[in-house]
Amino acid sequence: MESNLKRLQSALRDGKFRAGAVLVTSHENRLFSTGFSSTAGAHIVTPDASVFLTDFRYIEAATAAIADTEVHMMERGQTYADRINEVCRRLGVGELAYEDTTMTVAERDAFAARLEPRMTPAGKAFSHLRAVKNEAELENMRRAQRITDAALAELLPTLRLGMTEREIQSELIYRLYRCGADGLSFDPIVVSGPNSSLPHGKATDRVVGPGEFVTMDFGVLCRGYCSDMTRTVCFGEPTAEMREVYELVLRAQRLGLDTARAGLHYAREYDGVVRRFLTDAGFGPNFGHGLGHGLGIEIHESLDFDDEHPGIMPENGVVSCEPGIYLAGRFGVRIEDCVVLKRDGCENLTKSPKELLSVG
Repeated sequence: MESNLKRLQSALRDGKFRAGAVLVTSHENRLFSTGFSSTAGAHIVTPDASVFLTDFRYIEAATAAIADTEVHMMERGQTYADRINEVCRRLGVGELAYEDTTMTVAERDAFAARLEPRMTPAGKAFSHLRAVKNEAELENMRRAQRITDAALAELLPTLRLGMTEREIQSELIYRLYRCGADGLSFDPIVVSGPNSSLPHGKATDRVVGPGEFVTMDFGVLCRGYCSDMTRTVCFGEPTAEMREVYELVLRAQRLGLDTARAGLHYAREYDGVVRRFLTDAGFGPNFGHGLGHGLGIEIHESLDFDDEHPGIMPENGVVSCEPGIYLAGRFGVRIEDCVVLKRDGCENLTKSPKELLSVG
């Protein structure tokens, strides 16, 4: 299996970065290129060399963790620009691609004023590489989803009438960590009753009442990679209308999962199929967000990363499938799984049941 560092070096050899070397400074792309998570560091990569710079806090761990790379410690009083210049002189680097999609203007100007190599925008090259996961990355995401599934299974029997949204959220977070999470992909969304019509609402002190939906959207980090899942349950018995809406969202989601595969155009052939289904059912205006998003190191990663083939879903990319119907001020339903795209279909990472559950 080719490491991400080797993939990055191959991309440099193939001219994907518009420069002969790349300067990696963002946390997300440093994690991608080294497999090591830190709040400080710079990674200089050429087709044949790899040098990682970091400070005293991380030097021991970085030296042990990062393969096929020179790891050097920044001395107190040194600047990253000075050390990068030293590395580039030694390696004969005259031009560096930088992360123009994540580096601030102030950071870029500060580097440009001090660096000897010319700085060239990397464009979407990193997004292109990160969209296609290798097997190690996919296994991290499978593990993250197993933790997420296990936490939900632990949570459901504890749900009772009289709980507030915040109480459910805190119980969920506890179980996510208890089941092995390294961290949270994002702050979990827990919304109930009329609040469940808010796709990205925040948990409040509202007490969940009988016959109300609770939507929970959550995920964890495992070795730096995300999971993401949404389930909607009912406290007590739903009304006939609530059951009808839930079953329609479930049918829409199954349609999306049956459709998902590599090579499809996201908007026309993936999102579009499910959106037409819900529109034909009379709920088009009530499904206002996208069917899915890419994910990996970040919980939202662009699917529009390739200038030559914009919007085409890549093989071994990971995307969500999360249709929803939201009736303002009344209730909402969303069901979300995440899948690995294959040429002939997809691998669903999410194993939690989706049939309408009555809890409490």
